[in-house]
Amino acid sequence: MEFRPCLVRSTADGGIEKITLGHPLLDDYLVFVAARARTNTWLAVAYDLKVFFEVIGKEPAVVTTADVFVFLSSLRAPRRGERVVRLEDGEAGLAARTIARRLSSVRGLYAYLCAREDAGVRRNPVPASLAARRPGARRGRGGVPLIRTPRTLPRVLAPAEVGALRAALRTHRDRAMVDAMVLGGLRRCEVLGLRLEDLSAGERRLFVAEGKGGRQRVVPVSARFFAAVGAYLESERPRASATRQVFVVLKGARRGEPLSAAGLDEILEGARGRAGLERATCHQLRHTCFTRLREAGMALEAIQAQAGHASIESTRIYLHLANGWLEKEYLRAAEAIEAQAGPPAGGASR
Repeated sequence: MEFRPCLVRSTADGGIEKITLGHPLLDDYLVFVAARARTNTWLAVAYDLKVFFEVIGKEPAVVTTADVFVFLSSLRAPRRGERVVRLEDGEAGLAARTIARRLSSVRGLYAYLCAREDAGVRRNPVPASLAARRPGARRGRGGVPLIRTPRTLPRVLAPAEVGALRAALRTHRDRAMVDAMVLGGLRRCEVLGLRLEDLSAGERRLFVAEGKGGRQRVVPVSARFFAAVGAYLESERPRASATRQVFVVLKGARRGEPLSAAGLDEILEGARGRAGLERATCHQLRHTCFTRLREAGMALEAIQAQAGHASIESTRIYLHLANGWLEKEYLRAAEAIEAQAGPPAGGASR
């Protein structure tokens, strides 16, 4: 029996209340996801499953591993012609991270259906990896991953680029949002999620109530941010706004309502163009913050706490971005090696 999903979102009080795909098993799973994940993750999983079942066109209980490989091939197929590839990874299809996320969403669905034991699913059709070829190897150890995601370093902005971007912003609100990212390292969703009670100007701290993975944290932020947000609250934020969100729309039909992610992206895109910059995204501002902190000597554990990383392995990337730190460590080690080796050959005085 053929199945074609239809993604429907129901909203209430400005937020998403329910997401359905038109199949009882999938809809039950989306309820399960909604109870344990943030809205963005919930939406991403729903969209990934929609794409999967659009390509496969089968009932969930009859999907096979062969179908998963068909789906994988469709994701890797050229999007804009055989001769058009991304400079980043040389691929013509979707980015490896996007493919890996979609496979993860499908794998999560089938792990749920297997655990239920009433959906007619006895095994997960999405393999974690291909079995290792060497004889005697343990299954799941040393196998070939379905998708090999590149470990690329994020791009950061130079101090002059940050200055040009900030100068191109038109309001105190916009400067405060950029400062929260480039000085405090907040994510885009964390900036937009800030409430008035989360600001502690006297202590120069912010309370992040909705961090990634549901983790809360208190982070210090430079006085420059509080100067910008203070000017915004004093002269720009509509007095009649009923929301507790700090950053709101300043004009138009939605004046006084919370600013959306698309709205923040549009603000940043406009400022980037006026500043003549090739790149400037919210996440690049966050990466720039932690790179500069590491270059200034901030301990990696402190950066982990500031960033809200669950694992310090996520924070180690800033060791590679902070080139000054690497250079100093190399020169220190090289000098120690040269001292042990003694004077160079032929250097002794006669």
